[in-house]
Amino acid sequence: MNLSNLKPAKGSTHKVKRIGRGQGSGRGGTSTRGHKGAQSRSGYSRKFGFEGGQMPIQRRLPKYGFTNINRIEYKPVNISTLQQLADKHNLSVINIETFVEAGLISKNDRIKVLGNGELNATLEVTAHAFSKSAIEAIESKQGKAIKQQR
Repeated sequence: MNLSNLKPAKGSTHKVKRIGRGQGSGRGGTSTRGHKGAQSRSGYSRKFGFEGGQMPIQRRLPKYGFTNINRIEYKPVNISTLQQLADKHNLSVINIETFVEAGLISKNDRIKVLGNGELNATLEVTAHAFSKSAIEAIESKQGKAIKQQR
């Protein structure tokens, strides 16, 4: 066997239907589109969600839910992650720029420090928000939790 005699497995490929190439092809005339109507015309494109005139599902089902326009979205970072950062880069001060450089957030994200994990280092942490358990964990090791305003 070599590259010159490779071919697909038997039955794995199909011939392409050549539509609209004259009467001799067997698919001339209406070119498998039937007679008249929107779908037989060139340029026809079905509206998204169209169900043949039946009331579409997005109109049959009721609206529900609520989106608060004043919601502030935070990226969570745990105490264990702070400890890893401090160990890896030998840090005592961790701020927003540190998180961005570490790839944990992008520069426009807001960050909230959560209390999951264990902290061994004395750190001065600057973030947009802290959970109560995170503040306790940081301050129990004589560190500082500084809230930065946006």
